[in-house]
Amino acid sequence: MNATSEQASQGSTSSGRVNRLRRIGWLGFFFFLAKGLVWLTIFLGAGALFGC
Repeated sequence: MNATSEQASQGSTSSGRVNRLRRIGWLGFFFFLAKGLVWLTIFLGAGALFGC
């Protein structure tokens, strides 16, 4: 591997997260947000039901 490809790979790791979010899109973001909120509701409801 030469120096140019090493620098490119290091730069891509920082922007990789942004590219992954763009690929998922807003619909995917809201899907996982809703999914997380549903799980929180389930756990909080179970805690209130069983008095934990």
